[in-house]
Amino acid sequence: MEPRCKLWLEHGDDLALSDYRVRLLATIGETGSLSAASTRLGLSYRRAWGKVRELERNLGFTLVESVAGGAGGGGSRLTAEGAELVRRYTRFADEARRAVAVIYDEAFSSTLPTDPESLRTDRPGPR
Repeated sequence: MEPRCKLWLEHGDDLALSDYRVRLLATIGETGSLSAASTRLGLSYRRAWGKVRELERNLGFTLVESVAGGAGGGGSRLTAEGAELVRRYTRFADEARRAVAVIYDEAFSSTLPTDPESLRTDRPGPR
């Protein structure tokens, strides 16, 4: 067994940041395109654009900017603040998950079997 946790940051009652939203931003940074990022993540362009705008509104700064077209066409890129936010949140989430794994090991390593099948009660045979 392994622990799993979902992380997000709230500002008041508003969702400020989450794994899902950071993945969207990171994919925009990787692809250089909101359209390509939305396709890769299985989102409509409108939904992806709405998530970016919602994040910007809740955080109070611009995360994604448009790039003027040219020979290769236009696109989108993360602002310096957007790229730094992705970097910091990713580090935070990685460290939080490592901490959860350590706490899990301390709490359960001696009491829970490594084979979840051994917990089943519907197996035939003596118990």
